[in-house]
Amino acid sequence: MTSRTVTLLDVARAAGVSKSTVSDALQGSGRVAEATRDRVRAVAEELGYRPNSAARRLRRASTGAVGLHLPATATRLDYYMNLAFGAVERAQEDGLDMVLLAPSGAAGGRIASRVDGLLVIDPEPGDSAVPGLLDAGVPVVTGERYLGPATGPSGAVVCDNAASLTALLDHVTERGARRPALLAPSGSSAWATALRATAGSWGRAHGVAVTLRTVPFAATPAEAEAATRALLAADPAVDAVICAPDGSAPGVLRAAAALGRKVGTISAREASEARGASGASSRSGGSGRNGEGGRSEGGGPGSPGSPDAAAGPVGAGLLVASCVDGTATRGAEPPVTAVDLRPAAYGRACAELLCDILAGRTAPDTVRRHSWSLETRASTGSPG
Repeated sequence: MTSRTVTLLDVARAAGVSKSTVSDALQGSGRVAEATRDRVRAVAEELGYRPNSAARRLRRASTGAVGLHLPATATRLDYYMNLAFGAVERAQEDGLDMVLLAPSGAAGGRIASRVDGLLVIDPEPGDSAVPGLLDAGVPVVTGERYLGPATGPSGAVVCDNAASLTALLDHVTERGARRPALLAPSGSSAWATALRATAGSWGRAHGVAVTLRTVPFAATPAEAEAATRALLAADPAVDAVICAPDGSAPGVLRAAAALGRKVGTISAREASEARGASGASSRSGGSGRNGEGGRSEGGGPGSPGSPDAAAGPVGAGLLVASCVDGTATRGAEPPVTAVDLRPAAYGRACAELLCDILAGRTAPDTVRRHSWSLETRASTGSPG
């Protein structure tokens, strides 16, 4: 361990314990058995671990603040703004200020000198700032699990994202859909990964191919509109579109209107025709299901895979739903069925767990669950 600075994670791995246990053992705090404390200290000495100056300052006094790291796209998404307000409100109840960190992040030591703990929301393995935040030497709570290779957080608050998408798929099929599609978020966050995996597992369990189109994690309405146009042109039998990204649903509605699809209803005849179109596509060798981000292959104009193809007969029904509720879904025309992730309450829950860990009310490595609800509206024929 002479080629680089030895970290708490190195000590934890060598001692066979968690990073939080190492931190408690070296600081003389927490509920750590004396034998474990002695073993951790011996391993740390053997490896040459030296706590940084920020950690030493934190042992002497509290800064009275916690940091909040959001995805780079957060500033234009309603969900994250509501989450941040909820986190700020809860932190203030424990007398803590909230410091919003720059998306690019900073060195862990510099951050640790300014805050007592960190909230890292929807940590993306591809976000270069996250490993430094997780190893900053202060308690860290993540909103959703971190799937990257770096050290784990001190705690996490998670939603059952597989269950929420399952509820949406169940709902649209109960309303008559037979060819559902998902505009799935790109990236490798826990949320994006769970949605893409669930689309596949739900389809296999129900014998229904869920058409998958990958769009940016924070797709704009214009990007969602373009993706929906391409989707419906490639597979006119699609009769339900579930869009994942926050705020993208109006784009799906615009695409439906432009293609003459009637949002909110599917007749029994249309459901039967959708099943027939699906079977005909399979028998003719066409692509019954588009791959992730893919298109059906087609011939000239008017073929199923051509951008010029009619996306279903004019007036055919189309159900529309969203994985994230917000002002865009509630204020759309028609209002859009969506999963209410209760972002302000989620932010409060994340801040509460961090406050509890900092105050010693909760042990590190705690994982708490956050609930959601399905709000059915006119876009799936279920006005609220």
